[in-house]
Amino acid sequence: MNADDDRFNLYAPSDQDIIIDGCRLICTCPACPEQYEVFDEITREQIGYLRLRHGWFRADAPCCGGETVYEANPHGDGMFDEDERMGYLTDAVKAIQEHRQQTKEGTNG
Repeated sequence: MNADDDRFNLYAPSDQDIIIDGCRLICTCPACPEQYEVFDEITREQIGYLRLRHGWFRADAPCCGGETVYEANPHGDGMFDEDERMGYLTDAVKAIQEHRQQTKEGTNG
């Protein structure tokens, strides 16, 4: 077992978890800021961190303080409006996955 497995196991599966494109989003704070840790469902590795505060949403990879790979300004301030959450979360996951793929290609090429 590696350190990433330990991090993944800190969070018991919950019906509040969101699964997007093979990624498990775990809400670590529901508001002010609304934030998530993002794990690859297969490898159980943390691949991202999402945070919305003061109307600024960002996705960092592979964790908080990593490279910001997506930014947006939703209507929600410290939490998303219900009608915008899934769209922004999906866009952020796609950006994390693209960054991850580019990073892998850069180390293999």
